Amino acid sequence: MAAEVLIVGAGPTGLVLASWLSAQGVRVRIIDKSAAPGTQSRALAVQARTLELYRQLDLDKAAVEQGFPNPRLNLWVRGRRRARLSLEDAGRRLTPYPYVLIHPQDRHERLLNARLEGFGVRVERQTELLGFEQTTDGVTALVRRADGGEETVEAAYIVGCDGARSTVRGVLGTGFPGGTYAQLFYVADVDVEGPIANGEAHVSLDSSDFAAVFSIAPGRARLIGTVRDDRAGAGDSLTFDDVGHDAISRMGLIVKSVGWFSTYHVHHRVTDHYRVGRAFLAGDAAHVHSPAGGQGMNTGIGDAINLAWKLAAVLKHRAHAELLDSYESERRAFARQLVETTDRMFSAVTTEGGLAELFRTRVAPLMASAAFSLKAVREFLFRTVSQTGITYAGSPLSAGHAGHVKGGDRLPWVPIAGGDNHEPLSAIRWQVHCYGVPPAVLTGWCRANDVPLHRFGWTADMEDAGLKENAAYLIRPDGYVAVADPLGDPAPFAALSGALGIDFAG
Repeated sequence: MAAEVLIVGAGPTGLVLASWLSAQGVRVRIIDKSAAPGTQSRALAVQARTLELYRQLDLDKAAVEQGFPNPRLNLWVRGRRRARLSLEDAGRRLTPYPYVLIHPQDRHERLLNARLEGFGVRVERQTELLGFEQTTDGVTALVRRADGGEETVEAAYIVGCDGARSTVRGVLGTGFPGGTYAQLFYVADVDVEGPIANGEAHVSLDSSDFAAVFSIAPGRARLIGTVRDDRAGAGDSLTFDDVGHDAISRMGLIVKSVGWFSTYHVHHRVTDHYRVGRAFLAGDAAHVHSPAGGQGMNTGIGDAINLAWKLAAVLKHRAHAELLDSYESERRAFARQLVETTDRMFSAVTTEGGLAELFRTRVAPLMASAAFSLKAVREFLFRTVSQTGITYAGSPLSAGHAGHVKGGDRLPWVPIAGGDNHEPLSAIRWQVHCYGVPPAVLTGWCRANDVPLHRFGWTADMEDAGLKENAAYLIRPDGYVAVADPLGDPAPFAALSGALGIDFAG
């Protein structure tokens, strides 16, 4: 059976894209030049928004069971804890996942592979993209298989999820402007003991060494730190014994054994275009940035899901091809903002010099504690890190506002008796939500257009979440609000359908 979408790269971004497309009945092929899934843990943090999206394919529970929630972040300076920030307190009113889930990428990929195989799709390993050409009707790609033979693959679209050295991006020639930070970082998976081996995240802001500790499992942690002075020049020849341990020791962490150690430089780049004709870029093929905040893998997964439902709609003739233009406008804008934000965070924790160190060791911990004491600031920071605050305001798919919710916002999460208002999102389809009593015109429009209308009895929690009683919210297949109308009038829904040829049914 011919593929409708050829996916190049089987990291988390490619695996998620293949799964979401398969769940919507799209035929995919996914290739990767590696012989097997990764065995190193690399990307680590799974944010709340990713878990919300995983819930749509019943992946969230397995991810949480296999992972290790880190519900609090501790800031240390010279062996003293200066701040303890509770992500649970910050996010418990915003999401069912008020923490950062530590789920190493090797285990994460195994989970995603198993889900994809459940759709009858297997990654074609040791299969390399050599090049491709586009026409107005499709894509013709040349690949080299594991047996050394070459094969021509035809598909309607191709998506490069093939990392920072993307072959797809190279063929497109879209550019990858940005740069590389001078600092050398190390990463290690270690067996540990001591008072801070307590299932929480810890960051040392010492002037001599920067180090972060994330709990992977009881007695096991991921360490990330900077390699300072002339040691940085040794590069790949360094071992864990060669890097500074002062900050780790001051926090009281005892490293018993080292399972994996590597060094790396941090890059910050965003491609000029996410789409050229029938070819798309996602994940590290489109953007790379500082690991500050654990955003990279989650951003790639967000790319995949944003693109998946749009490709499915166009391939099923439920939307005009112009819908695909919104992928770049929505996701590239977020990536550029993310690079700028993580750049500031990265600079704050790595810049050397008197003033920078004074800010990092004295001012920053006090500011963090003060900010987290304020509910509004605490929730804003959680939304930023968890990616629940991503908005597509200004997108051609976004219009109107009702209460504090605007078109382009993620649908606020609200607990209700026996569940929550995100449960219907598992359908991965357009739907309408009304919190209160829907007007007859809304009920009639939904019935006539075969669009599910989900009605929720009004509660104070809904008002707290920013929703408006009796308003109408048109929800996209990825759980974002497309259109919000305070009077429950479906006329703006019809306008969106007409502009992009969107069939909300099915």
